[in-house]
Amino acid sequence: MKFAVGYQLPEADEEPFVDVVRDYAAHVAEVYFPWADMPSGRAALLSRRGHTDWSGQRRLEADLLAFREMGIRLNVLFNAACYGRHAASAFLANRVISVLEHLDEVAGGVDVVTTTSPAVAGTVHRHFGSVRVRASVNMRIGTVAGMEYVAGLFDSFCVQRECNRDLSRLNDLKAWADANGKGLTMLANSGCLAHCSGQTFHDNMVAHEADIDETAPIDGFNPHVCANYLADREHWPMILANTWVRPEDLHRYEGLFDVVKLATRQHARPRTVIDAYARRRYRGNLLDLLEPSHAHLLAPWIIDNQRFPPDWFDRCTDCAHRCETCDYCREVLDRVLIRTGGE
Repeated sequence: MKFAVGYQLPEADEEPFVDVVRDYAAHVAEVYFPWADMPSGRAALLSRRGHTDWSGQRRLEADLLAFREMGIRLNVLFNAACYGRHAASAFLANRVISVLEHLDEVAGGVDVVTTTSPAVAGTVHRHFGSVRVRASVNMRIGTVAGMEYVAGLFDSFCVQRECNRDLSRLNDLKAWADANGKGLTMLANSGCLAHCSGQTFHDNMVAHEADIDETAPIDGFNPHVCANYLADREHWPMILANTWVRPEDLHRYEGLFDVVKLATRQHARPRTVIDAYARRRYRGNLLDLLEPSHAHLLAPWIIDNQRFPPDWFDRCTDCAHRCETCDYCREVLDRVLIRTGGE
């Protein structure tokens, strides 16, 4: 297995992301990236609160060429949860076409488009037949039926996060994908709550972040379900019941995925994440590998990745997911949770 890693446009005092990728090029299959200020599954790449980094596009294009020279595939994201009034419009189709044509000129084209939008998927297939189209993890496709419904639009699927610890389900998805000439990928290090009630709300907020940033918020309201929930220490065991996969357990997915996605687009330490999964081991706070990490919500406590019991993977992948009647994650948390600087 190799990795798809999320591009960062570094600040002046940060390590260039292209240098990180170069050091791990043998392990990286793809770099995925948004385009300029188009909505995506994260904040806009070049602008914040009206301020635009005008050199950013030039640096992005130079980095894309560098990745291409390393033999790494390019994967552009059109994966916003909402495109508003343009959702099924000629405007959106034309914009996607223009971006892909520009990338043909400046970077030799892209290999993959990842999207949440059937409209975008259809546009790419009609106009760029050699580009593979991948269904975003945010589409939450986790059944054979879900893949069948849109098989004519997508060449591969990033499976619903909640499938990550259901090996029987993953084997079913893999069997169908192989039989139908489709590919599968998995997001390994999401810190989001499993089955989060606020995912649709949050994904739509991100898609409209430019407008929301210029709108007065509700005083005292935190829109992030996870932060509100994990503010109560009694809820911390649910962190262990989420969808992430430890680097030490990644080998258990050999044969299911050729490419595993790592969330690094907004991670403070992308080198740490890529290194841990490339080496298949990590010594430190497990939360430091996740995006979002929630580490600040637990501080000064950390989750020591080396303290997980040997049967952790087998237990969490043979689970009835009845957290309300099970104490296993609470018991494991008592074992792995330590206070910074000592027990």
